Amino acid sequence: MHPYFHPLFVEFLVYFNDNQDYFEGHEVLEEYWKSIPGYSKAHPLTAYILLSTGMYHWRRGNLDGALRTITKAHQRFTSLPSKYDEYLEVVDFDQLIQDVASAKSEISNGNTFRAMDLTIQSQQLIELVRQTKQNLYLLAPGSDDVIHKHMLRDRSDILKLRNEKKKSGR
Repeated sequence: MHPYFHPLFVEFLVYFNDNQDYFEGHEVLEEYWKSIPGYSKAHPLTAYILLSTGMYHWRRGNLDGALRTITKAHQRFTSLPSKYDEYLEVVDFDQLIQDVASAKSEISNGNTFRAMDLTIQSQQLIELVRQTKQNLYLLAPGSDDVIHKHMLRDRSDILKLRNEKKKSGR
């Protein structure tokens, strides 16, 4: 199976393109990435995770965070090792690189958020995305529940860990 046909990548495409739920897209891709034996930060999925995170920050007005993560995504997309060539298929990779570079420029100039789509070049993947979309509960794109999703979750474990790191000086 092509890695983009994995159910979690298909879900990511629904969240990213159809719902603009970048937080949820980040979550499902991170789950997929961590399921890969010997996963590393050099893996192409991390570029998509960073892109989704950057889009989330940009829409929320965190331009510094958006620029930082979109820049990292761009660097990873443009420096993929040849062993990941299959990740250059199915999604229009040239268009993706152009769109990410454009987002970097817009963020650098302080422009307001602009959604982007990942262009799918496979009819089979388009059909999988369509079928998956019918089976997911999707929040309204642009709603507060999507835009501020991380604030609506129980974050007590994250905040506790952050405070412990501050106390230990790490």
